[in-house]
Formats: sequence, structure tokens, C-alpha cells
Amino acid sequence: MDELIAQIQANVQPLPISITVLVVLLLGLLLRSWRRLPYPPGPKGMPIIGNMLMLDQMTHRGLAKLAQKYGGLLHLRMGFLHMVAVSSADVAREVLQIQDAVFSNRPATVAISYLTYDRADMAFAHYGPFWRQMRKICVMKLFSRKRAESWASVREEVDKTIRTVATGSGTAVNVGELVFALTRDITYQAAFGTSSMDGQDEFLPILQEFSKLFGAFNIADFIPYLAWADLQGLNSRMVKARKDLDKFIDSIIDDHMKNKKKDDIETDMVDELLAFYSDEAKLSESDDLQNSIRLSRDHIKAIIMRMSGLLV
Repeated sequence: MDELIAQIQANVQPLPISITVLVVLLLGLLLRSWRRLPYPPGPKGMPIIGNMLMLDQMTHRGLAKLAQKYGGLLHLRMGFLHMVAVSSADVAREVLQIQDAVFSNRPATVAISYLTYDRADMAFAHYGPFWRQMRKICVMKLFSRKRAESWASVREEVDKTIRTVATGSGTAVNVGELVFALTRDITYQAAFGTSSMDGQDEFLPILQEFSKLFGAFNIADFIPYLAWADLQGLNSRMVKARKDLDKFIDSIIDDHMKNKKKDDIETDMVDELLAFYSDEAKLSESDDLQNSIRLSRDHIKAIIMRMSGLLV
């Protein structure tokens, strides 16, 4: 008997890794089909990719045309991502008014989640205590009347740009370059209290790279199982972009922490946020804003870049 078992083991060859992975994926798809939820009607998709071949139709006119065929509540599957388009007034009222708390969270792509420090800013944070406290900080501190008056110096940057254009009357002027320079200077002035800082030329390339990554089509957003392969090279770009941002903004935060301003000196956005800084972020239900929320460094970096216009 032992000899028979030994012969069987010797003749049985292990399955190749590729076949093993394929079998696991097929089993996963079968399990997903057995637990399929009752989705609304919609165009039938292809295996794995779903309705991704219809991406060129995902405009307001295209969705309206599909709604005429499938109804005011339309289901689409983009890879493993299920999407619902609402075209009926009654359903829209249900979503936006009655069930608004359920649908209040803003969807985030892989790039947005990574580059915003896992939704550490107010724009992409999940609705809840953190989001409410962050809104309170923005209203009472960052967007207060006193803060708006302190940003009046931003007008000087606009005037400077206008004078540059007027001075070059009759000659060719690179408007794109002037607009980018104006954006950079306004951002520095509003967020950091000055329009001239060391490393200022690094800011524009970081801004441009973030904008490209936010708008890039990433297959991992629709088929998460392919994220590890990084077929488009976006993962390495995201890592480099956030590393550059960390280096840039950490130096600004460290400088503000080293040179803390007194109460009688005009503060900027970084100073206001550092008043809530703590190595260990926490929330409480206290009415005292100063004691109700503590921000980590990642929170501060994400909020600074959101308010300065980078994470838009």
C-alpha cells in the first residue's frame, strides 16, 4: 500500500501557478454571482470588465438616453465597481433629501485616497464627527472675516500681473506662464503668508503632477485585483508625488513650529492649523473647538494643500 501511494505522489505533478491563480479567480466570480444583489435594470456588461466599453457614453446626454430605455434608476458595472445613475426627480429627491446621510460620502479614486493621506482633508473625509469638526475649523478659523481681511494682500499679486501685461504692450506675452506664476504666488500668500519662499519653483511641478494623477484613468479603480501589477505605472508616480509633497510641506510646517508667532502678530493658515496639532489625533464631543479635535501632521498637510488649491 505504501508503495502504491508513493507511486501516485511521484506521478502527480503540481499545477502551474498561472492555472492556480485562474482557478481561484473563477471560483471568486462564481461566489460573487451566487451572492448577487438585486441591482436596478441596466445594460448587460461583459465578464470582468462589465460596461467599461461604454465609457465614451458616460456623458449627461448618454446617460439620459440610457435612462429612456432602462428607467430613472440605472445600474452600470465598471469592472468590479457598481454605479447607479439617477435620472428621475422622485428618485433624486429620495437620494438627496430623505437618504442624504447614506449618499453623502464623496467617492475617491486610488490616487485621491493616497494623495490626500487616506481622506485626511475635509473634501474627501467621510461624513461624521471628523468632517463636522473640520468644517467648524474652516468656518471659524480659515475662512473667518479676520482671515479674509488678511488675504487682501493677494490683490497686490493680481495688480502686479496686470502691470506686467501692461508694460509688455505691443510685444508677445506668455499668458500661460503669467497665470501659473500668479496662481503660485496667490497660493503662497494665502496659505503661508508670503509670496516668496525657498523652493518656490518646486511648487508648480508638484501641482501639475497632482492634477494629472487625479484625472488619470487607473484600471485599479475598476479592477482592484490588478493594482499590484501597476500596468500604467501610476503607483510609482503617486509615491514620488507624495514624497515630493511631504518634503515640500514638512519644511514649511517645521519652520512654523520652530518660529511660533505670538498672538499679537498676524498669523497665516499654517499657524492656525498648528494650534490643533497633536502627535496623536483625537476627537471628542466637547463644545470647545480647541479641545474637541487634535490634528496629526498628515491632517494638516492635507488641509493646507486643499485650502491652497492643490487638492481640487
